[in-house]
Amino acid sequence: MTVENEALTLKKRFRGYFPVVIDVETAGFNAQTDALLEICAVTLKMDENGDLHPASTIHFHVEPFEGANLEQEALDFIGIRDPFSPLRGAVSESEALKEIYKLVRKEQKEQNCSRAIIVAHNAQFDHSFVAAASERCKLKRVPFHPFATFDTAALSGLAYGQTVLAKACKTAGMEFDNKEAHSALYDTQKTAELFCGIVNKWKALGGWPLSDTQEEKQ
Repeated sequence: MTVENEALTLKKRFRGYFPVVIDVETAGFNAQTDALLEICAVTLKMDENGDLHPASTIHFHVEPFEGANLEQEALDFIGIRDPFSPLRGAVSESEALKEIYKLVRKEQKEQNCSRAIIVAHNAQFDHSFVAAASERCKLKRVPFHPFATFDTAALSGLAYGQTVLAKACKTAGMEFDNKEAHSALYDTQKTAELFCGIVNKWKALGGWPLSDTQEEKQ
C-alpha cells in the first residue's frame, strides 16, 4: 500500500475506531428492565477511493431475558404480538451478542483498528441496551467503546436539517419504506446507508482526507 493510499483506510479515517452500525428493537425504554427483542449489526468498509460502504450484516430476533419487562405499547409499536412465539426463531441474548462480537472482532482485526465503535440513530439508546445485555450475559470481551458513539440523528441534523431517520433518508435522496421501519434489520441497513452517505458527502466537499498542511496543524 502506498503512502497516499494508506490514508484511505478506516483506521486512518476514524482514529483507529472500527464503526459498526447497530439497531435494536425493545419492549420499552429502560435498558436495565425492558427486554431486548431484536438486534442487527452492519459492519463498514472503505474502497480504494476512500468512500465508505456497508460490508457484512448480522441479524437476530432475541428471546426476552428472564424477568424482563414487556410494555404492550412498545410491542404494538414494533409489531411483535408474542415475544415468546417459537415462530420468531429467537435466540438468547448471549448467543446473539457472541455472534455479533465474533464478526466485529474479526473484521476490526482485518482493518487493523484498535476498537469498535457503535453507529446508531439516537445512539445512546442502542448503546445502553447493548451494554446492559452484555452485562447480564457477563460478556467481558465487549468490542465496543464503553461510551463513545457516532449518532446519525445528530449528523443528519447537521447535514440535512432532519433528525428523524425516515425524513433524513428521504432528504438525502435515499428510499425509505415506512412499512418496513421499526425492524432492526431494515433500520440498521438504512442507518448504515445514511451514515456512509454523510461521510462520503463530507469527503466530496473536501473535508477529508486532510491535506499535508492540515495534518501538520493537528
